[in-house]
Amino acid sequence: MRARRLVAVASVAVGLIALAGCRSEPGVAAYVGDHRITEDAVTEVIEDAQTKNPAPTGADEVPPGQEPQLPPGQEPQLPGRSQVVSTLVLSEVCERISATEGYRSQSQVDPAQVAQGLGLSPETGYVRQVAELYTCLSGIPIGAPVAPTEQELIDLVAAGKRAGAVPAEVTVEEAAAQLDGEQLRQALANRDSLRAAVETYDVTVNPRYRPLVFPVLSFSGQAVAVGVPLGEPASDAVNDISTPRPRPEPSAPTDG
Repeated sequence: MRARRLVAVASVAVGLIALAGCRSEPGVAAYVGDHRITEDAVTEVIEDAQTKNPAPTGADEVPPGQEPQLPPGQEPQLPGRSQVVSTLVLSEVCERISATEGYRSQSQVDPAQVAQGLGLSPETGYVRQVAELYTCLSGIPIGAPVAPTEQELIDLVAAGKRAGAVPAEVTVEEAAAQLDGEQLRQALANRDSLRAAVETYDVTVNPRYRPLVFPVLSFSGQAVAVGVPLGEPASDAVNDISTPRPRPEPSAPTDG
């Protein structure tokens, strides 16, 4: 049996550090430099998504002149608090590094495409935020493809097996030979460039969201394969190649 293909996504993984000293104010989900991302702001995004994405109804229950937002029977994939915090943190980092370095977006991500991938209404504020984040990230330069180390390949195969994307009977050598290719190496280059960008800023994230991850590369089942830690690693540091909780992917194709 063959290991399933990896799926690239325009995103970044986020590791966490514990709040300390004056950067532990109640009601703060994360800090990016002197910028505070409050728990109230996170709640506002969640509530907006819930309001604009009610449980699906039958076609005969859709108001006249209004198209159903989702195919019949498809549940909206509402974001969790961790996803929202990730998006808000990364957006702030990307905006800061782009302004400082003069980066310009290379592509405009359509919110309608993000909405389709997330299974949410295009009118959802979170959808627009994700589209703006991906648009911003497209302007951060990426270097030449990076060859994975032996340990990274071992970790990648292990993550794939935990996610069910790599059959248990496939050896590390066999799976690594299939997974190590242009897509993986480009993702590692993306990881390195984004890590260099985010390390410029003093980022602290509330421990309640540990671990918090945005994928750079995922298995087709949405389990993260490659991610970039943001800020200092926690005591249980997330590896660059790891398998945290699955997350929706706005532009990820399914495995063929």
